[in-house]
Amino acid sequence: MEPVVTVGLDGSPESLAAARWAADEAERRKLTLRLLHAWPLLVPEPSRAPAEMDQNYWAKRIVHKVRTELQARHPGLAVLGNLVADDAEHALLRAASESEMIVLGSRGLVPLQSYFLGDISLPVVAEAEGPVVLVRAETGGEGPRSAPAPEGGVVVALKLHGSCDDPLAFAFTTATARGLPLLAVHGRSLPLDAYVPWGVDHDVAEEVTQDAQKQLSQALRPWRDKFPLVEVAENVVLESPAKAVVRAAEGAGLLVVGRRMHRPALASHLGPVAQAAIHHARCPVAVVPHD
Repeated sequence: MEPVVTVGLDGSPESLAAARWAADEAERRKLTLRLLHAWPLLVPEPSRAPAEMDQNYWAKRIVHKVRTELQARHPGLAVLGNLVADDAEHALLRAASESEMIVLGSRGLVPLQSYFLGDISLPVVAEAEGPVVLVRAETGGEGPRSAPAPEGGVVVALKLHGSCDDPLAFAFTTATARGLPLLAVHGRSLPLDAYVPWGVDHDVAEEVTQDAQKQLSQALRPWRDKFPLVEVAENVVLESPAKAVVRAAEGAGLLVVGRRMHRPALASHLGPVAQAAIHHARCPVAVVPHD
């Protein structure tokens, strides 16, 4: 199958914002866009039946309406419509194994109503074999749109222990495709011995910062060489990684965070940084699985 960007549609403003973001990304990466609507109650296509008897009318309408808009906005983009008679979660997870990325709408901490959100999106993020991008919507003069615009650049969160190649590859590729700068952020909590009665021991804090800065620079060096046109900045913050990442993403166009594919049996599928990013970052969030 040719490389595609797949977006999940359910008729919500958030899924429309996701489709617009996905179309822009697919065009920049020169990929095909697939619009996926999954619903277990889809019926087989009748060979001959009047339009008013079509039980799949509303499912087709969701995909057709978005496809028409996106093709008008991106006349050179190949857009495929895909109706699947399956549970949305299963359909999206299967599509993730066939796609460069899956793009879904997200409402963050706002009460959820759409079936592509909440109960569906989080399992997809936690289990997908490839990157999952969550896009929120803002209401503007032209209706819901993805938020915010990507002028702020790409932010990538790095842990610096274990492999971080997959999140970095996604972040650098996106920054290259969009012509944006990249900010690599590492948050590190201070050890207990850094705290003294009058505050923080400056020498200990400086030593921790320098060590983290050295590791961060080493992790970025091969990617700077591979993507020489990307403007790269580094930032080490002495606070919890989750807080550091969410703070760095303010005004960003995209936040990229990693997700370990193999976590301890009793551990959450998503780490604290990914959880914080999904619930609190206002920009689109890409969750990239890695070893």
